[in-house]
Amino acid sequence: MRQIEALGLDGASGTLAIVGAGTLLTSPFGWRGRKVLAASSPIALISMALGRCAFLLYSVGFLYGRVAVIAILFYLTPVWSTLLGRILMGWPITRIRVLVLVLGVTGLGLMLGADGTVPVPQSLGEWLALTSGVFWAVATIGIRVTSTAGPGESAFVFVAGAFLGSLILAPLLEPMPDLAALSQPWTVLAWVLLTGGFWWAAPMGGLMWAATKLEPARVGILLMAEVFVAAISAAILVGEHLSTAEIVGGTVVLIVGFLEVWPIRKTKRGEPVRP
Repeated sequence: MRQIEALGLDGASGTLAIVGAGTLLTSPFGWRGRKVLAASSPIALISMALGRCAFLLYSVGFLYGRVAVIAILFYLTPVWSTLLGRILMGWPITRIRVLVLVLGVTGLGLMLGADGTVPVPQSLGEWLALTSGVFWAVATIGIRVTSTAGPGESAFVFVAGAFLGSLILAPLLEPMPDLAALSQPWTVLAWVLLTGGFWWAAPMGGLMWAATKLEPARVGILLMAEVFVAAISAAILVGEHLSTAEIVGGTVVLIVGFLEVWPIRKTKRGEPVRP
C-alpha cells in the first residue's frame, strides 16, 4: 500500500484500486454462488457488510498511522468480541475471558498513552484501526451465527462491498488523483493486482470460511500472526520502530491472543470447558 501511494495513488484511492482488483478476481465465485447469496439471511449479509467495512477502515488506517500500532489496535478484537458476545448472545465470560478483557484494556492504555498523553487514539489511522476492530467483532458474531454462504461467494460480497465503501470514503479523505499524470501506470497496475489478489481476494475466502467454524474471538486471535509480520516488515521496509512502552503494550495484547487459544479441556460428555 505504501508503494502504491508512493507511485501516485494517494490516500484511500489506493485502497479503492486494490479492492476493485479484488472484486474483479472474486467475481466468478460471486456469479457461481448468486443463488446461495440470494437465499442468505439478511443478518448474515449485514454482518458481511460490517466485516468489509472493518477491513476497509483497517486498510486505509495503514496510510494514516504507523503500521505495527494500527495492526495491534485492530487485533484488540477479542476484547470487543468477548463483551459483545455476552451482551448480544448471552455467551458466558469465563475466568480466562475476564483476564483477556483486563489485559486487553491494559495493553490498549499502554499503546495509546506511550508518549505520556491521555490514552486515546491520536491520529486518524489509530481511530480507523480501533473502529475497525469493533466492527469486525460484531461481524464475526453475525457470520458465525447466521452465515450459510460458501467461502467463494462470501469473499466476493466482502470485497465488492469494500469496493463500494471505498468509492464513498476515498474522496472524503483525499482529493482523487489524476490517473493521466501517473508516471508508471503499468507498475501501479501490477502492484494493485498483486495486492488485490494476495491481500483481499485469496485471504478473504479462507477467512470467511473460518469465521463460520470458529468462535469470533478465536478468529481474531488466530489472525494475530499479522502483528509480528507487520512490526518486522514496518521496521525493515519503512523504518518504523516502536517505543518501549508501545512494545510492552503490544506484548500485552499478544498475550491476550495466547490466552484466547488456551487449551480447552472436555467433560466426560465431551463438552468443551474453559477455566
